Amino acid sequence: MRYVLYAFLALFMVTSALAQEAGRDSVATAHEDSLAAAQFEAELGYRTGDIELPHGMATIHVPEGFRYIDQKGAQLLLTESWGNPKEASDDVIGMLIPPVSPLDQDGWGIVITFDESGYVDDKDASKIDYDKMLKEMQKNADAYNKEREKQGFDPVTIVGWAEPPHYDAATHKLYWAKELAFGDEEHTLNYCIRALGRRGVLELNAVAHMGQLDEIHATTPAVLSSIEFNQGHRYADFIKGKDKIAEIGLAGLIVGVAAKAGFFKALLVALVALKKVIIVGLVALIAFLKRFFGRKNAKVSGRTA
Repeated sequence: MRYVLYAFLALFMVTSALAQEAGRDSVATAHEDSLAAAQFEAELGYRTGDIELPHGMATIHVPEGFRYIDQKGAQLLLTESWGNPKEASDDVIGMLIPPVSPLDQDGWGIVITFDESGYVDDKDASKIDYDKMLKEMQKNADAYNKEREKQGFDPVTIVGWAEPPHYDAATHKLYWAKELAFGDEEHTLNYCIRALGRRGVLELNAVAHMGQLDEIHATTPAVLSSIEFNQGHRYADFIKGKDKIAEIGLAGLIVGVAAKAGFFKALLVALVALKKVIIVGLVALIAFLKRFFGRKNAKVSGRTA
């Protein structure tokens, strides 16, 4: 009987030793991961204060609690950490990062790009029927999804406005949010801010999931007020007859048919908060909607293309 007891004691000691070793390994791994994460974040090059964007076109007064990372840091985060294809970040100028670490599961960020498509005339802003626009977008997304399904891709559904469009005619700033669904995946938030300037539009796209809508909405006023075009690049600096006029109005910005197709590139990074890479048939989608909205844009925005 004693031998059986000794055997059990020996087994217990071995098991305990293995458990302790596994625990030490787990702690060591967690420590190594923490050090790696800290090192990675250090490479992002966080900055605060006033940031002048490339070519002196605009200044971002980084909101309290946020950090700014430049093009190199933004591309590193989008591709190396969030797993996006390189082409999804080619036109990125920088990013705004909230207090939470972008490496956390609930980490999110605001991607900044510039669409140099020209001066966007906002004279018809008050005439846009956003409910009608949404219905047309949903209808045509359904038509496009038939082609996606033939190619073996999940459908992309525009569920609705997560935040209806708002335009401030005094500051020439626009923001809205769409709720998107990719197949049966968790619904995705596409939160957009646009600042109109003399030669184009500064685009800010929040990359997050639907559960973060309230958090992002709460920061929107601070982010909106942080964007300022510099003298010579402001909306009021437009010179009629000399400067280029964009082929689309405010409605076109919301639909997403811009020269650089900022919204469609945002689709590529729309699920990065879930740490997943999605391929949405970018080129085909742009071509399809450009053909459709090339015919519809004048009717929706009240402007001729």
